[in-house]
Amino acid sequence: MNINETESIIKRLGKPKNPVDAVLDTDTYNEIDDQFALAYMVKSKNINVKALYAAPFFNSRSTSPANGMEKSYDEILNILSLMNRDDLKTVTFKGSDRYLPSETEPVISDAAKHLVDLASGYNKENQLYVVAIGAITNVASALLMDPSLKDKIVVVWLGGHSHDWHDTKEFNLYQDVAAARVIFGCKVPVVQLPCMGVVSAFTTGGPELEHWLRGKNKLCDYLLEYTTSQALEDGGLPTWTRVIWDVTAVAWLLDGDFMLDRIEPSPIPEYDGYYAFSKIRHPVRYVYHINRDALFGDLFKTLAE
Repeated sequence: MNINETESIIKRLGKPKNPVDAVLDTDTYNEIDDQFALAYMVKSKNINVKALYAAPFFNSRSTSPANGMEKSYDEILNILSLMNRDDLKTVTFKGSDRYLPSETEPVISDAAKHLVDLASGYNKENQLYVVAIGAITNVASALLMDPSLKDKIVVVWLGGHSHDWHDTKEFNLYQDVAAARVIFGCKVPVVQLPCMGVVSAFTTGGPELEHWLRGKNKLCDYLLEYTTSQALEDGGLPTWTRVIWDVTAVAWLLDGDFMLDRIEPSPIPEYDGYYAFSKIRHPVRYVYHINRDALFGDLFKTLAE
């Protein structure tokens, strides 16, 4: 990769000036953190939400990737109703019903097609930010459908573990390794927020949520009750805490002392559950620290408004 390409990517990975245009790609029904992130993004005065995409997921809360995507789509609509934002339902789209069959074959969906069409109005100087907080299938599919997309968007992805973690078997990445390899390999500018070892510090518990959310509005009461019930359902102790992972990806777009990051060579997710590394790879922006208290302060204030 030549120095001009490297410098161009680094420049495009600079902190955006608010307000920004952004879309959110989310497996909303998978965990409660997606609902927090969705609400935070929609209620932020510094983000122009252009579209919402439902991402696939497959675990105990779904019967298949397609079922996970459908449940996520319905949950996006539910959160929008709680915020009285029916206007955004018209730009909410269903995503992939399966993971990538290979690194060269996209999964065609309404979400992927909309991203390609929407991004046609953007360029390197006026970028569209794609905040992704689930399996990266929809975004990778759009990039395979239209490779020129990499010159119009910046992907902010919560995916993978820290680069010194002992493996990379993180839910978002490991569901669709082919899609992750597309994202990290096609030279689209990527901001990576790793889970274990970095974002895993972004935790909250019952008493804190009770204090900041109870009685503020319908949305806050829903988030409080849902988080509590999910924590107990998952076997949480009376002293339970919960990682609200996905909020951090939204927060990267915002002004505030919320995290620290640096430029690193793009990692290579392997199919065996580990990263490979090469110093001559193109750059990504790598988040390595979350300022937990500052970010929760802004999150709670925003949700309660």
